[in-house]
This record gives sequence, structure tokens and C-alpha cells, in this order.
Amino acid sequence: SLVLLAAFIFPLLDRNAYHIDVLVTAGIFMMLALGLNVIVGSAGILNLGYAALFAIGAYTYALVNIHLHIPFWIGLLVSAFSAAFFGMILAFPALRLSGDYIAMVTLGTGEIVRIVLNNLDPITGGPNGLLGIDHPTLVHYHFGVRSEPYYFLVLVLICLLVFILKRIESSRLGRAWIALREDELAASCMGINPVWAKLSAFGIGGFIAGLAGCVFASKQGTVSPDSFDFVVSMMVLAMVVLGGLGNMI
Repeated sequence: SLVLLAAFIFPLLDRNAYHIDVLVTAGIFMMLALGLNVIVGSAGILNLGYAALFAIGAYTYALVNIHLHIPFWIGLLVSAFSAAFFGMILAFPALRLSGDYIAMVTLGTGEIVRIVLNNLDPITGGPNGLLGIDHPTLVHYHFGVRSEPYYFLVLVLICLLVFILKRIESSRLGRAWIALREDELAASCMGINPVWAKLSAFGIGGFIAGLAGCVFASKQGTVSPDSFDFVVSMMVLAMVVLGGLGNMI
């Protein structure tokens, strides 16, 4: 409670815009780590291409905002569901694979997505990316380029994600993920459907990556393929591993 209180009053104590901007970026990566923790930490599926889901969320919001003029709050859900759908498609190869093989498939998928974004100039803008993405507006308050509103937005999203994921963790689905992680064969013998467990893990992990991608795109005002390379996937995976697999805190 004290940590949460300190987080909410931090911008009042430190007015340095750079410090707050760094914390916003850290918060976006915390969201990504929470999502990847579902796939790697809870379900035990090694994913080396998580940046692809992050990119899908960011580019989805960029495209629907620029071409369809969809506002941020609706775009947030559109991006999340798009990344969740893509995550479930990515999960299909995982249904018959495990260990190093699935790691190679997800690694390849992550690079394929980045290369496609880099070369699909008429839609994605190619290496230059997409410009002119709208910033969020809450009632009559426009976020603009200031860091403080994004700080509180990210903080609220993290709190909501932790609460929801904690509830899922103690549910039947959460226990199914843990059983799948420990021994897939034993889990299937106990009546757990591995197909549904893997699809749901990738779907929820993708949903969270989509949220993070939408916030990232709206904050930057621009997206380009360079922001979603292999290093991003490795950084988020390192956060999950160093923080403790399956340990949300």
C-alpha cells in the first residue's frame, strides 16, 4: 500500500520531466513483462518473439487512428484484441511443439513481423514508420506530449493488470497453466486441455502486449519497425527471468 501510494504521489515530489518520462517507459515494459510472464512464467512456454505482439498493438492503433480517426480509448481495446488474436494464431505452432522448437518458431515469427512492417511501405510506412498518431484525450483534457498524464495512465493500467492476473492466477485457468508448466503429459492425464491452456496463455499475453503497444504509440506519436526488434523481446524476457518466473510482483 505504501509503495502504491508513493508511486501515485511521485510526480508531485519530483517535477523533473525526464525522470517521469523514464518511469513511463519503465511502466510500459512492466506491462510487457506481466504479459510475457503469463506465457513463459505461468504456462512455461518459451516465447522469444514477444516484441511482435507489442508491434501489432502499436501499429493497430496507429493505423485505425490515422485512417479511421478512432480515438485512443477505443483504439486501446482494438489494439489489445488484435494482438490477442495474433497471439492465439502464433500459439497454433506451439500446440505440437515444446522446448527449443517453440522458441525457434516464436523467434522466427518475431523477426518476420518486423521485416514485414519494414517492407510493407504503402500500409506501414516502411522504415520511416507512421507519423501523426493522436495523443489521448480524457473528457476535455488533452494529454499532449507531457509525461505526467501517461505516468498515471500506465500506473492505473499496471494496477488493473496485476489485480486481474492475480484473480486469474488463483482460478482454474491459472492452475491449469501451472500444471502445464510442470508436466504437460501429467496435466493432460488429469483432464486439463493443453490446447485451450496454451491458446488462452498466448491470447492473454497478447492482449496485454496490445495494451502496451497502444500506449507506446500514442505517447510517441510515431511508430517504426526499429522499436520492436529482437532486443526488446530479450529485454522483456530478462525482466521475467530475473524477477522470477511466475512471480508477478
